[in-house]
Amino acid sequence: MDGPLKNLLVVDLTRVLVGPYCTMILSDLGARVIKIEAPEIGDDSRKFGPFIKDYSAYFMSLNRGKESIALNLKNDDDKKIFEKILSKADILVENFKPGTLEKWGFGWKDVSKKYPKLIYASASGFGQTGPLKELPAYDMVVQGMGGLMSVTGQPNSEPTRVGTSIGDITAGLFAAIGINAALFDRQKTGKGMFIDVSMLDCQIAILENAIARYLSNNEIPKPMGSRHPSIAPFEAFKTKDSYIIIAAGNDKLFEKLCNVLGIPEAIKDPKFADNSSRSKNMDELKKIFENKLSQKITSDWVSEMEKDKIPCGPIFNIKEAVENPQIKERNMIVKSYHKIIGEFKLAGNPIKMSSYKDEKTRGDIPDLDEHRDKILKEFN
Repeated sequence: MDGPLKNLLVVDLTRVLVGPYCTMILSDLGARVIKIEAPEIGDDSRKFGPFIKDYSAYFMSLNRGKESIALNLKNDDDKKIFEKILSKADILVENFKPGTLEKWGFGWKDVSKKYPKLIYASASGFGQTGPLKELPAYDMVVQGMGGLMSVTGQPNSEPTRVGTSIGDITAGLFAAIGINAALFDRQKTGKGMFIDVSMLDCQIAILENAIARYLSNNEIPKPMGSRHPSIAPFEAFKTKDSYIIIAAGNDKLFEKLCNVLGIPEAIKDPKFADNSSRSKNMDELKKIFENKLSQKITSDWVSEMEKDKIPCGPIFNIKEAVENPQIKERNMIVKSYHKIIGEFKLAGNPIKMSSYKDEKTRGDIPDLDEHRDKILKEFN
C-alpha cells in the first residue's frame, strides 16, 4: 500500500491487540510489515471470536496487509532466519513481557550493537522499569489500575469497563507516534532508538479532566454517567423516543439551545448565567430541558439543532454508526481479502493525507506462515 512509510520494513513480533494495532497503523501508512508468529499456534488472537468459516474476524481486522512467517526464536536455525530479516529492518515492534527477548538474545542492547539504525519499540503492561515491570497485564487490568474505570459508568454503579479495549489501543497509538518521531530523529542523527511504551502509563496520559481535578485540588473524581464534570450542558438527555447528546459548551451555544427548546427565560436565569453556574445547577437544568425534549423524537430535535449549528447527535448502535453516510463518505469501512473467506470488511484509517490516496481496499489477510517461501527466498 502506498503511503509516507513506503519502503520501510517493520518486523512485527507482537500478538493480540496493542502491538498488532500499532503495526496495522504503520502498514496503513505504507510500511511493509513482516509478522513473526509462533509455529503451529500463531498469534493468540487467531483463536478469538467472532469467526467466519473458522477464521477469526478479530485477527483479520488487525492484521490486514501483513506478511506472516512462523519462527521459533529459541531454535538456532530459526534465529538465523530472523537475524537475516532483522538485518534489513527499519523498525522492530514487540509486546512480550520485559526481559523475554533478552533471554533469546534479541534485547535492545544486543540488537542495537549490530543494527544501530534500528528503531526498537516495546509495548508492555507496565513498561521496562518500575516495581511492576515483570507482571503481565491485559487491557482491563490497566483500565482499573489507571483510574479510568473509577470515572466510567453511572454514579454508584459497579465498576464499568470502557466499551472498547482502550488500554491496548492507546498504547498502540502512542507506540506508533513514538516510532514516527524516532524515524524523523533518525534522519537527523543516523541512529535508531529504543521506545518504551507502558499500557498503564497511557491510561494516566489520557485522564485529562479527571487527573487535572486531582492534581489541582486533591478532588477524587467519581463516575458521572454521560455528564461532563466541568462543562454544561454536555451530556445525554431523554427525548420522546430515545436520547440525544447535547454539547453546548459556551454561553452563545447555550443561548441558541434555549431558543430552539422554547425556553428563552433560562438564558437570563442567574442559576444558568454562565458555564460555572450551569454546572452547579445541572440537575435542575436537565429537568427543564427534558420536559421540552420529551415532546419530540430525537431525529426531529437533531434536525432543528443542526440548523443553528448546536453540537448534538443521536446515540447510535454499531450498525447505525457503521451505516452512517458520513462514515461511508470518509471511507471508514474498507475491504480486505482472505483466500478462503474472500472479501472481508473492516475499519479504515482515519488519517487522511492529501499526498496519498485513501484506498478502499487494504492488503490481504495472511494465514499462518503463508509467506515463508517468499521471505526465505528474499532474505537468504
